[in-house]
Formats: sequence, C-alpha cells, structure tokens
Amino acid sequence: MICVFLAQGFEEIEALGTMDLIRRAGINVLGVSISEDEYVTGSHGITVKADVRLCELDEEQVTGVILPGGMPGSANLDSCEGVKKLVLKCYEQGNLVGAICAAPMVLGKMGILKGKNATCYTGFEKYLEGANATGKTVECHGNVITGNGPGAFSRFAYEIICREKDEKTASEVLAGGRF
Repeated sequence: MICVFLAQGFEEIEALGTMDLIRRAGINVLGVSISEDEYVTGSHGITVKADVRLCELDEEQVTGVILPGGMPGSANLDSCEGVKKLVLKCYEQGNLVGAICAAPMVLGKMGILKGKNATCYTGFEKYLEGANATGKTVECHGNVITGNGPGAFSRFAYEIICREKDEKTASEVLAGGRF
C-alpha cells in the first residue's frame, strides 16, 4: 500500500489529485493523517478525512510513500519523525518515494537526493542537498520521483503509475479511459 501523508497545510491538488489518479490505476493508496486528528485541512482551506492516522498505520504493509507539498504542510512533514522513518524505510528497500512542490525538501534534508536529479517548487532548491536541481516538471531517479508544483500533479501521478504498474495503464488513466 502506498501512503500519501497529509499534514496540516498540505497542497490539496497534489495530494488528492495524485491519489485519485493512482486509485484509478488500481493501486492501493491511502491518505494518512500525520496528526492525532483524522481530519486534515489543506493550504487552501479544504478539509478532508484521512483514511487512517499515522499512529494506526500497519507499517509492514507500506510499499511506498508520497509527500505532497504546500506550506506549512511540507514543513510539518519535515518535523514528523514517523514520516521520515517510513520514507527512509521505503527508500532503502527500493520502494517508491515521491515528493512534489515544497516536499522534496524533506528528502533533500534527509540526504536522499544526493547525486540525483530532482525538482521542486521554485525557491526550495536550497533544501535539495547534494541534488542536481533541474527545474523540470518531474524527475525520476531510481525509486525517487519528484515534481515541481501543483500543475505537475498529473505528470507526477503518471510517473508513479508507470513505476507501480506500466506505461499503458498510466496513459489510459490520464486519457480518462479509467473510471
């Protein structure tokens, strides 16, 4: 199961749009609140109910993680040791590690992006420690996928679906052929 971590102040389209497209591909994905509250409010005032809270998550079932951006959502992810523990576990096991917008800063500060091509929201490049910040819409390097902002969510999800399923499925989902 892939976890999309929801922190107060997350970027709604990056979290929910990505989750929607991944689910259309038939991939098991859950929205995970990193707080004690199952309700999480995004950076634009939209409140959603998470599928599960981090404290309830069966970590053995986690096969990938996605960090949506937004502020202060990304900063809240960066201060959550439980999130970083699962990010590191997935990274070390070769499982999916995705981050978009400001959230690649979490990966950069953890040292995960050293020597890799990566992208992020303009102005957050300074946090991509040791990475080659390309400024591209999406970057894939091994099991790490980064996206540069809200407008990149569909391309970001496309790359995740390609990695977890295949290019045919990803193309069908983005073409609207899977409901």
